[in-house]
Amino acid sequence: MNLLVHTLSSLWQVVLVGLIFGAGLPALFALGMRSLASGGTDENAGPTPIGKAGAIVCFAVVVIAIIAGILLLTADFLSSSFGINLF
Repeated sequence: MNLLVHTLSSLWQVVLVGLIFGAGLPALFALGMRSLASGGTDENAGPTPIGKAGAIVCFAVVVIAIIAGILLLTADFLSSSFGINLF
């Protein structure tokens, strides 16, 4: 019974991380794109300053998450090859 409880406890954590990175980052990227498209009523109007700031924040979070994921995957290689301990 203890094994089942431990497995279910780990399962919800994996599902949560999968939802955040699997659907959360593309949704955040889409929100940044939508923020860039938030112009005025004119067809040729560019994004508003608040729209640009929101897009920069969204894109920065996505890029940081991608870089952190790559570094997390290569942490053992970087540690053993170059002596760089990131995490």
